[in-house]
Amino acid sequence: MKTTILVIEDETQIARVLKMELEYEGYQVAVEHDGASGLKAAMESEADLILLDVMLPGISGIEVLRRLRKTNKKTPVILLTARNATWDKVAGLDHGANDYVTKPFEIEELLARIRACLRNSEKVETNEDPSLLTVEDLIINTETREVTRAGQPITLTPKEYDFLVYLILNKNKVVTREKIIINVWGYEYEGETNVIDVFIRHLRQKVDTNFSFPLIHTVRGIGYTIKEKNGENHNKN
Repeated sequence: MKTTILVIEDETQIARVLKMELEYEGYQVAVEHDGASGLKAAMESEADLILLDVMLPGISGIEVLRRLRKTNKKTPVILLTARNATWDKVAGLDHGANDYVTKPFEIEELLARIRACLRNSEKVETNEDPSLLTVEDLIINTETREVTRAGQPITLTPKEYDFLVYLILNKNKVVTREKIIINVWGYEYEGETNVIDVFIRHLRQKVDTNFSFPLIHTVRGIGYTIKEKNGENHNKN
C-alpha cells in the first residue's frame, strides 16, 4: 500500500508542484487549499504524513495543527513556513509539529525531511512503551523522568533533562544552536548563547564519562547531535 501524504497549501502553484513531485516519488497525495477543508481532511483521512502551510485562508495552519493534536498525536506534521517567521516555527513545534521547512525550499530537502519523519513515526508505532526514549543503552522514561545508561541511574537538573530529551527526539540529526535555544530555553530567552556550551559539558560528564563510547557529538560550525554508535562520525569537543 502506498504511503499517503496530505498537502494543505493555499498557493495552487506550490500545491501542484508538491503533488507532482511527491507522486513521482511514489506517494499517494491528497491536496486541500484552505484551513477548514484541510482540518476536515486531516481529521477524517488516514494520511501517513501532513504537509501543512502556516499561512492559510480561514483557519490558520497553527490552529489546524492545534485542533488536530487534540485527537491525533501520532500523524507526523511538517510545517511550511515563511523564511523569517520564527514565531510560527516556535508555535508550530510547541503545538506538536514534527519539523518545518522554510519557503522557498529545495524539493530534495523536503523529501529528506519527509523520509525522516516517516521513519521516526514507524519507530514510535513499533515501540512497546512510547514513554521510553532510547539511544543505544541510554534510556529516558518521560513519565517518571528517570534517566539511565547501561542500567546506571543518571541525575540531571530540569534544564539538563529538557536538553537531553530534545537531543534524543532529534537523534541522528544535527540540531543548530539556534534551534536548541528556541526549543529548550524558549523564544523569549535573551541570555548568552554560550549557556549551550556549559550544558553540553555537563551532559557529557554525566552521560558519556566512564562509558564505553560517547553519544553526544559536536558538528563544528553547526551544532550538536546525539547518535547511535553505527552512525556517521562527527567531531567531539
